[in-house]
Amino acid sequence: MTSSRAVAEPVSAAGGAFRREAPAQRRLSPLLQLTLVRFREFYREPEAVFWSFLFPILMATGLGIAFRTRPAEVSKVAVVAEAAGAEQVRAVLAADSSLDVALLSPDEARKALQVGTVALVVVAAGPSAVEYRYDVARSEARTARSAVDNALQRASGRLDPVSVSESLVSDRGSRYIDFVVPGLLGMSFMGNGIWGIGFSIVDARRKKLLKRFVATPMSRTHYLLSFLLMRLVLLVVEATVLTAFGVLAFGVPMRGSLVLYAGTCLLGALTFGAIGLLIASRARTVEGASGLMNVVMLPMWIGSGVFFSASNFPNAVQPVIQALPLTAINDALRDVMLRGEGWRVVASEWLIAAVWLVVCFALALRFFRWK
Repeated sequence: MTSSRAVAEPVSAAGGAFRREAPAQRRLSPLLQLTLVRFREFYREPEAVFWSFLFPILMATGLGIAFRTRPAEVSKVAVVAEAAGAEQVRAVLAADSSLDVALLSPDEARKALQVGTVALVVVAAGPSAVEYRYDVARSEARTARSAVDNALQRASGRLDPVSVSESLVSDRGSRYIDFVVPGLLGMSFMGNGIWGIGFSIVDARRKKLLKRFVATPMSRTHYLLSFLLMRLVLLVVEATVLTAFGVLAFGVPMRGSLVLYAGTCLLGALTFGAIGLLIASRARTVEGASGLMNVVMLPMWIGSGVFFSASNFPNAVQPVIQALPLTAINDALRDVMLRGEGWRVVASEWLIAAVWLVVCFALALRFFRWK
């Protein structure tokens, strides 16, 4: 009779390798195994990779190009040719580099104003009088009116009682792209944390996979922590790629401590991951989870200063806006990146995010259900 020992002997090199690796696999902790599963689920979904890494870069590129630093705008104006003194008015306005002047007939000037080809029509009404025709609802028309009137008044001898000088400043950190890159990074943490984690859990529950996990020795703490650990590793790539792109492509400054910046990114990823766990703790359908996620994220998309400053909202709602986790993370990222602030300034923002992290994760552990 063949002994069990002989049966267990490898019949090939591959079999021997498998037998030697099996104990090593068993020695891996359940938390590590679950975290590896999370990574496999992630990289097997090309859509998740696109929305996590490529979409923020594409959005930053579009916004950076749309709101790039531009030369001073030139206002297009028309001077009615058949009016007395029209040529003199045209010559005065043509000397102003901020104006693009055309000499048109009355009918041509009227049509140009109607279709928006010119922002303002100037009609000389006498030796020292002009008439302005423009649409007051158009901001460029009001700008053209101011520039034209200023040029004509100065040419007629107006003297300004106050001496004025200009010092033009263009400093990195004050541009729109500098403002929006930290906001996109915070929004990426929120989206990937809430959508990425929440949908994975709800989808597993819908497919009855969580129900099977009940029969395993795996604890809910290990299961939920595996999602947060996966987010921490992805955070390194996510934050590095978007930050490096902003710095290299658009010259976004990094004036503060890299350690403090990395800590802020870490806290943001954990906070929104915990919120995603809480949302998915009881949801049974993808539709239900989607509705809850939108309810949670929509106020932060609008009010937390992703694309414009949160200070634009009335003072009455500022306490609520400042208490939102995305507001705290965005403000902390901008404090470190753009203003070079230290720990004392970002401590209050860290505290807000940490409270959200602890409370949401504790509630997720409390309310989580396998079925």
